[in-house]
Amino acid sequence: MKIENKILFLGESDSPLIKWLQQKGEHVTIINHKITVDYILEKSFYFLISYGYRHIIKADILDLFPNRAINLHISYLPYNRGADPNFWSFIEGSPKGVTIHYINEGIDTGDIIVQRKVVFELLKIETLASTYQKLHKTIQLLFFENWELIKQKKCARTAQQGKATIHRLKDKEQLFFLIEKDGWNTKISTLVDYSKKINNYEN
Repeated sequence: MKIENKILFLGESDSPLIKWLQQKGEHVTIINHKITVDYILEKSFYFLISYGYRHIIKADILDLFPNRAINLHISYLPYNRGADPNFWSFIEGSPKGVTIHYINEGIDTGDIIVQRKVVFELLKIETLASTYQKLHKTIQLLFFENWELIKQKKCARTAQQGKATIHRLKDKEQLFFLIEKDGWNTKISTLVDYSKKINNYEN
């Protein structure tokens, strides 16, 4: 097996990216728990892909993947770094979209490789679940379209610019009343109406 085909995938084992990568001839190891330097050195991975991974990747691990560690994030960076980006994009009236970026020591602060805006128009029909699914479908397609260039280091690389926003998991607790009744089936119009009421944003 060529070392160039050894991919460390950090995220859920049912991700569509895994089967697609395997069909492309990549040897994919899937991990969803914290990783160590010793483990990576033992396995000699070539590339690191993070998608839905819940743990911070530290510098000593990133040093083993120079220009070979990327993250897929369902926000239009630098807006909505961190947790619950879809939710906050409607609460704050910020651009919606997805971004593939290099990983550095910050939280979703690495250089942008490629990103795409997503427009949601039927806000009285769309829900948190439907918009979440559309964002993931969009970023998966974006990955499929750009993987070869990314792996070969022929992709674009742009530093993030503009005023960034970031959220922690606990930040949503103060607004839980908006979603406690319907959960993932909460209509996006509910979030947008609340946003306009308190912030005078135009979503």
